[in-house]
Amino acid sequence: MIKQSILDNIEKYHQEQLLRYYEELDDEAKASYERQLEELDFSYIDIFNNRNSSESSMDNVYEPLQAMKIEEIESRKDEFRQAGIDALKQKKVGAVLLAGGQGTRLGFDKPKGMFNIGETKELYIFERLIQNIMDVVNETGVVVPLFIMTSEINDKDTRAFFEEKNYFGYDKDYVFFFVQSMAPSMSYDGKFYMEAKDKICLSPNGNGGWFSSLIRAGLVDKMKEIGVEWLNVFAVDNVLQRIATPEFVGATLLSGYPSSAKVVKKADPHERVGVMCKKNGKPSIVEYYELTEEMANEKDASGEPAYNYGVILNYMFRVKELMDIAGNSMITHIVEKKIPHIDENGELVKPEEPNGYKFETLILDMIHMVDDCLVYEVERSKEFAPVKNKEGVDSVVSARELLKLNGYEI
Repeated sequence: MIKQSILDNIEKYHQEQLLRYYEELDDEAKASYERQLEELDFSYIDIFNNRNSSESSMDNVYEPLQAMKIEEIESRKDEFRQAGIDALKQKKVGAVLLAGGQGTRLGFDKPKGMFNIGETKELYIFERLIQNIMDVVNETGVVVPLFIMTSEINDKDTRAFFEEKNYFGYDKDYVFFFVQSMAPSMSYDGKFYMEAKDKICLSPNGNGGWFSSLIRAGLVDKMKEIGVEWLNVFAVDNVLQRIATPEFVGATLLSGYPSSAKVVKKADPHERVGVMCKKNGKPSIVEYYELTEEMANEKDASGEPAYNYGVILNYMFRVKELMDIAGNSMITHIVEKKIPHIDENGELVKPEEPNGYKFETLILDMIHMVDDCLVYEVERSKEFAPVKNKEGVDSVVSARELLKLNGYEI
């Protein structure tokens, strides 16, 4: 019997479609579905209803935010490196790999990290990233604790793949998997979609949910046990990125700031990347579609573009500040998507155009929630090879060329 509190929410929010097939289910399916209904967060309907009343972007005041440039980093390299090595040897630094997605845009129906980026040999995205962290392990003699965020969609495949490949030589005692939280999907008229007669349509809740998901998995205690005070968070799709390097760690710690962000100079003023800036006096990231023509063309004192440093989703956060903001509500972004679902006849629909909304939190908003951020420039050709598309810009093809340019055998 469905709890009265669930029935009250269904009636309050006019979600009667959720019970359309309930009586058709067997006892086992009913019990599973009731657990889903009990866990369903109906507050997403309030977010949907208030989507047009949030703070207008016209109210925001943006200012340029300068980076610590490659030249300064190079001049202080020894100082940064030593501070970073000291912290790494004390196991103060962990790494978080955001790997909740599938390789759909690559024509690959497995976890994106399982995609073979090699040409003449097998070289998986996960493998390339582990090799990058191993460079730091080999330099310092200390294993960096690695927390890997999966999703309900790919958790089983990801864990099995790491087991099959023997963790690509990484010490598995320092690898900790956790599953990203999920959010419901909704039609344009505010109804929760169903994926099947006994299943609500859910999808990963965006990369901003990584720390709350880590807390939910009970891994904060593990970090305390190890002594982790900082986390270097990075995404699965940049095969050239350097992770927890002593110079980056040391520069962040010596800056006194609670966070840092690796950036690259933009290829052109209108490149489709988020740009470090100040928003209403605090560090932030302005998305490419929010960048006005005036901002794109603004110059700094040296004549370079003022909004010139694009983020590559490689950040460091001090755990203390993450715990401080963990209880705060993050901005939930409502994103139009193509959402497969069952219709009123129970038939599966696979739309070719967007047909509703998904709800996501973004890691870039976490930068705005802490007091300050070190903007740390890295060399684009050495640390930025995203694998987002099958071919063209930011593709398998371009990433392979950059890997070869950097001397990697693929």
